[in-house]
Amino acid sequence: MRKTVLITGASRGIGRATAVAFAKEGYNLVITCSKSETELLRLKEELERDFSVDVLASIGDISDYEYVTQLFSHIEERFHGVDVLVNNAGISYVGLLTDMTIEEWNHILGVNLTSVFSTCKLAIPHMLSKKSGKIINISSVWGNVGASCEIAYSASKGGIHAFTKALAKELAPSRIAVNAIACGVIDTDMNGFLSVEERTALEAEIPAGRFAQPEEVAEAVLQVIKMPTYLTGQVISMDGGYI
Repeated sequence: MRKTVLITGASRGIGRATAVAFAKEGYNLVITCSKSETELLRLKEELERDFSVDVLASIGDISDYEYVTQLFSHIEERFHGVDVLVNNAGISYVGLLTDMTIEEWNHILGVNLTSVFSTCKLAIPHMLSKKSGKIINISSVWGNVGASCEIAYSASKGGIHAFTKALAKELAPSRIAVNAIACGVIDTDMNGFLSVEERTALEAEIPAGRFAQPEEVAEAVLQVIKMPTYLTGQVISMDGGYI
């Protein structure tokens, strides 16, 4: 039987590239996003047409536990559960902490960190029943070192790193691996605000001399998924030597 993967934040960027990579591997897919319905449905059509896989597309607020509960109800009806979970959904806020509202803080933490709690909590029972499963949390190097003017983003990613390590210890006896990929600068819409001059200057700071492509992160996700479950609790930096 085909395995099933859930990828959050899949309408574009890393999530979209990861969905394509798993479809090429023959997985059935559950893909989500919060607002980009047109892009997500177009991706669903492409994956079903090009790779003959079954795709469940869902639009909703991944920070809302009730939405995630409904999502997993649909997943269980269609696929019985997920074998692989890729927590990719994430948003950023660039600005001084003193200018940030409590609503903005809560929104960042909800989308970036609480969603990881929710999806893991609901995905784990099926994995436990099979005594197998892989969880990959897409994170950032700013979760390791922090970024000025990205306090909430950095805090949420640091939380993901601690979450990953702690959950890995809980699930290792059941042969379920939990790892994170801490990305450096990836060529996605999240970095679209950079001017040409700012982008050029940033590229010069990266030893690899360039931004990574989303497809490279997707390939890394696949490689980690294929590793033995003894590889668990790791935060793998993918930053071209930047940090």
